[in-house]
Amino acid sequence: MVNTPFNNGNQYEKLIRLLEEQLAYSNLQNKDLSKKLDQSAKQIEALTEQLRHLNKQLFGSKTEKAKYNAPEGQSSLFDDDQSFSEPEPTEEQSQQSISYTVVRKVQKKKRNDSLHDGIEVEAVHHYPKNTTCDCCQGPMIEIGSTVVREEAEFIPARMKKVQHIEHAYECKNCKDDAFQKAQIKRGKAPQAPIQRSIAGPSVLAKVIYDKFAQYLPLYRQVKEWVRYGLNTNDKNLSNWVIRAAHDWLSLIYERMKQLMMVKSVLHIDETYAQIINRSDGKSGQTNAYNWVFRSVPSQGPIITLFHSSLSRARSVLESFVEGFSGTIICDGYSAYDKLKGVTFANCFAHVRRYWLKADSKNGQIGVNYCDDLYRLERQFRHLSPSKRRKERQKYSKPIVDKFLEWVETSPFYGKNALAKAAEYTLNRANGLKAFLYDGRIELDNNPAENAIRPSVVGRKNWIHSVSEAGAKANAICLSIAETAKANNVDFYRYLLKLLTDLPNLDIYQNPEVLNQYMPWSKMIQAECGN
Repeated sequence: MVNTPFNNGNQYEKLIRLLEEQLAYSNLQNKDLSKKLDQSAKQIEALTEQLRHLNKQLFGSKTEKAKYNAPEGQSSLFDDDQSFSEPEPTEEQSQQSISYTVVRKVQKKKRNDSLHDGIEVEAVHHYPKNTTCDCCQGPMIEIGSTVVREEAEFIPARMKKVQHIEHAYECKNCKDDAFQKAQIKRGKAPQAPIQRSIAGPSVLAKVIYDKFAQYLPLYRQVKEWVRYGLNTNDKNLSNWVIRAAHDWLSLIYERMKQLMMVKSVLHIDETYAQIINRSDGKSGQTNAYNWVFRSVPSQGPIITLFHSSLSRARSVLESFVEGFSGTIICDGYSAYDKLKGVTFANCFAHVRRYWLKADSKNGQIGVNYCDDLYRLERQFRHLSPSKRRKERQKYSKPIVDKFLEWVETSPFYGKNALAKAAEYTLNRANGLKAFLYDGRIELDNNPAENAIRPSVVGRKNWIHSVSEAGAKANAICLSIAETAKANNVDFYRYLLKLLTDLPNLDIYQNPEVLNQYMPWSKMIQAECGN
């Protein structure tokens, strides 16, 4: 009998083991391939999501407002319009509707351009060149006049040289008396804001106003000043701003800071800036920072302060808020943490932004939770802090609890936008709940973000500060501009008042006089209020 591989038991077993080993190896390879495919699919999904998000940023709507969904039972504006479902009207019906349209009273459209009531009025009269009748050659008499149009006329600014001359007087009788010294009295000119400088208070106020309210860089102001009749250059203008801010406006700034630090709730945000000549030796291309600090309306007049620094470190924040005790409303930046005597409230606008970026069904659910809270806040806006806290406990707290529970129990994993939104929300859960227990705390940090916009707009125009002194002057001027705006004070008139009065006050002997020059004081409201 011939032996075959299948008749030989040992060879048959070896063949079976070989086949089993090959099958196991194939299974391992399939598992590895399956794992790699899963990883690739997740990576493709994440990249697709990033691509969709970038396309939305480039070509989509820039607003963060949610799309409006009509409430249940409310249809489209056009659903009830019968003209969209009725048949085309006949010729007779068309004529009837046309005659009705002609008879209907047309409302006069309101103009969107007009002059103030107090503007000076100049009447320009136009008479016929010849008032002799062409028929009988007799004289004609006036029978009426008509105002055919009104137009605005701009009178350009003009420069004027003001000479301050001090006059001296002497008593003639005492001068003739050999036994008595003659008395002399001399007129005293007011102190200038900058000694030995041609820049008076009105010029300084105009330069600062144009830069920090109109965002007009100094080098672009030079041609305008030359046109007015003042020959200067951007270096002079820069020095004037720095001197005015350092000598006089900083006094108002420091007083406002003292008042701010005794409050118990603050908004804080920061944005990058650029300073060319840095004292830390770093390149001028390295980011410097502008911090903004803003008080809340429930604690008196609004104060907005800017602070220029070379870094974004926690030490900058610690130094500025030294002595402050209370709650800081901020975004999720790590510097806003672990400050002595300070608790932190986080911003729901940032949370909503993360869920909005997810751009998916679950992302929209997160956005809807935030929108529900904002809807309630609009109803609570005019309540006192104590009443607002009670209403939040009753209506807002269940939504926050449900939102956080949904995020915690939902399977959001990986590095996609949904996972990032969930992680951001859960890491700041305690800070997001802070507004529920204090009616003075806002739902978001938008007041600080809105307050810092002038710094961002200015940065796009004047690009950088040459020196740290210039950056500090910018922060002081922006602080006074934004605080004046928040308290309905005309910034130019306020600057003119400060730069005219402060150099002639005994401020260091009587610092309390500065209270009269705060933007919310009765004197400033009366003289500089809008």
